[in-house]
Amino acid sequence: MSEMTLESRVETLEQKVTEMGGLPVRFEAVEGRLVAVEGRLEVVEGQIVQLRTEMRDGFFAINHGLRDELRAEIRAGDEETRRYMRVLYEDLIERIERIGEGLPRRRPKR
Repeated sequence: MSEMTLESRVETLEQKVTEMGGLPVRFEAVEGRLVAVEGRLEVVEGQIVQLRTEMRDGFFAINHGLRDELRAEIRAGDEETRRYMRVLYEDLIERIERIGEGLPRRRPKR
């Protein structure tokens, strides 16, 4: 490798320093973009919080609605079961009475 002369080294350094002259402007542009991104992130964060609140409220309403609906169905089923049990009971009593009518009466034992 050939060694660089002092003059060429200084020229290279001067060139690099000149190229770096635009860095502050570029950093300012990047900083401006970062500030804009931060602003957007804050908006998105707010929207996420709002969405979570709306979803929680919606699930809460659905849960209560389903629970109330389920309770109503259970009550209706219970009522239907009670009616059916009454019919069966009345039918059983009627059958027992008919069976009793067909049997000869027993004489009391002495």
